Amino acid sequence: MMMNLNSTLFPTSFDFILAFNHHRFINSNLLCKKRGAFVVTKGRNFRFYCDSQTKELQIRKFAPILESVLESGNGVVELPSNEWETVPDIWRTCAKKFGDRVALVDPYHDPPTNMSYNQLEQEILNFCEGLRVIGLKPEEKIALFADNSCRWLVADQGTMATGAINVVRGTRSSVEELLHIYSHSESVALVVDDPQMYDRILETFDSQATVRFVILLWGEKSSIKNEAELQKPIYSYKEVMDLGKKSRTSLLDSKDAREQYIYKAISPDDVATLVYTSGTTGNPKGVMLTHKNLLHQVTSFWDIVPAVPGDRFLSMLPPWHAYERASEYFIFSCGVEQMYTTVKKLKEDLRRYQPHYVISVPLVFETLYSGIQKQISTSSAARKLVALLFLKISSAYMEAKRIYEGKCLARKVEQPSYLFAVFDWLWARAIAAILWPIHILAKKIVYSKIHSAIGISKSGISGGGSLPPHVDRFFEAIDIKIQNGYGLTESSPVVAARRLTCNVLGSVGPSLRHTEIKVVDAETDAVLPYGSKGILKVRGPQVMKGYYKNPLATKQVVDENGWLNTGDIGWISAPHSVGRSRQAGDVIVLEGRAKDTIVLSTGENVEPSEIEEAALRSSLIQQIVVIGQDQRRLGALIVPNKEEILLEAKRLSIMDSDAAELSKQKMLKLLHDELKKWTSDCTFQIGPILVIDEPFTIDSGLMTPTMKIRRDKVVHVYKEQINNLYK
Repeated sequence: MMMNLNSTLFPTSFDFILAFNHHRFINSNLLCKKRGAFVVTKGRNFRFYCDSQTKELQIRKFAPILESVLESGNGVVELPSNEWETVPDIWRTCAKKFGDRVALVDPYHDPPTNMSYNQLEQEILNFCEGLRVIGLKPEEKIALFADNSCRWLVADQGTMATGAINVVRGTRSSVEELLHIYSHSESVALVVDDPQMYDRILETFDSQATVRFVILLWGEKSSIKNEAELQKPIYSYKEVMDLGKKSRTSLLDSKDAREQYIYKAISPDDVATLVYTSGTTGNPKGVMLTHKNLLHQVTSFWDIVPAVPGDRFLSMLPPWHAYERASEYFIFSCGVEQMYTTVKKLKEDLRRYQPHYVISVPLVFETLYSGIQKQISTSSAARKLVALLFLKISSAYMEAKRIYEGKCLARKVEQPSYLFAVFDWLWARAIAAILWPIHILAKKIVYSKIHSAIGISKSGISGGGSLPPHVDRFFEAIDIKIQNGYGLTESSPVVAARRLTCNVLGSVGPSLRHTEIKVVDAETDAVLPYGSKGILKVRGPQVMKGYYKNPLATKQVVDENGWLNTGDIGWISAPHSVGRSRQAGDVIVLEGRAKDTIVLSTGENVEPSEIEEAALRSSLIQQIVVIGQDQRRLGALIVPNKEEILLEAKRLSIMDSDAAELSKQKMLKLLHDELKKWTSDCTFQIGPILVIDEPFTIDSGLMTPTMKIRRDKVVHVYKEQINNLYK
């Protein structure tokens, strides 16, 4: 008999005992009665006994290591486990290993927060217990709509430790999207960032959703408008913590309090969180990620990021993004110090904290690149000339270095002859030896200033999108390591990443441990050989349990053998034993999204990402969306960088130096010239251009919360103008 209800009533009659005559052994992680106390048993059968009085016992799910021991004599015995069973188990291990070492610094919230590993564990335990006190039950869903902060982490882990499931999203999503996520996930309560966030969603949620209670992570209840009219309980973060602390004390002190529960360990296969996809097309789907999925990431990331206690990380991504979330769990397990920052404060905090690592999306590294380039371009003519010359020499040095180290991509399966490989190696070594002194001089004169401005002394890890090749090569030239990775929400998210010891530019590296990747034909599903382009499929412990309440969509992306169809186009490099690619075998190269492919009326297929990445190298182009589905030629929607356009127009004497605006025709000519310059190496060229005055933003609904342009929505919004463009 398996006990999996939220409460169980135990009758007292002798008939009840007889009824268990044929089922008197229970194989479960529940409690059995022993010497007047309840104890956890794991993996063995035990005989069931009944007291002489009726008693209703509540099931209390718990993280096996985090809450395995409350105090001696508490009725709960420590489980014999050397490995984490759930994500919250991390915090007990961290507290034991790193104790009073600083875990996190959150300076931009009120109050500013510094927390040690011991304090962080206690905060999570208190929040967890507070949630139980106010009525959250195991396996229920609770919506966590908040932005990056130390309290987000506490709420996230406190929820998981109760055995409940958190449903995560940021504050910048529309009210309609948040309501859809809340309703679809069948959430029972809300945890929100602050009173302002709650005020924004209050009217919609009050009339269209059932909310058992609300928790504010920051701010006071008195700041909520119309608080007196609210019918549901609202708790501040401090109130939840106080309730949890009081309840934990009671459990430790009172045997009767402990005996009110049946204790059941959370399983690694239990769903830990629902992460809704960004919804670039259609409504977002709820990805069910288990504790096992997320723990695979934690135990595998060290191959990519060999962090050690005391390393500093800068955190600025939304934590509900699977990439930031898995990264945070991992870095805390290494005993690092995490600093929370914002987009506005990034430049200042890079200089102030000098982080060893920054884990972020390509846009952040593109922004850093653009800022450095702008500083160089606005310098005096002599300094600009010196900087650009050094960069060219360093790029050539790094290219030669890649060749003799054998870290160049190769698509061909055939490898070069041994004799050719030797000459190639000698040539590259000679070039590198000649350029090395100049590169070292450049580091001292120019690059050292860049390093002091942005830190990143060990590595920047880029994921969540495609890293433009020119950005990749630039950071390599100035001796800042950037590791590019790849994954998706459905795989928790990382499936492949470049290693520090083998950082092959142009790739996303080899697969993570215990992860299989294959390339298949889009139509026949046949496995393709090395170097052949097709659809990437992934199988491993990080692949999701499925889409919540959507088995049809799950079957469409995960087959019966566990292979996840990523929808991404790519190829795998062939392993070579000699030559410039001898260290670059079995790395994955991405070439766009299958669903983003533009099919021209000529029947030709175009991957827009290649052209867009090339175009964005221009300082005159802020955003671009390549279009042309069912047309004879490609077009583009461009959001220009107006400030740079004016500067360029004045430099070329297209407009007067005191003029404030540029005519539309002259702007179009400038943009056409820029596109021709930067996309000349692309197979397809851009024809007509539509200039967009306002940038695509999250608030306008034209970007996802993870800062990816919603291509289909952009095309829909500007449908009429696009039709006129092609006329």
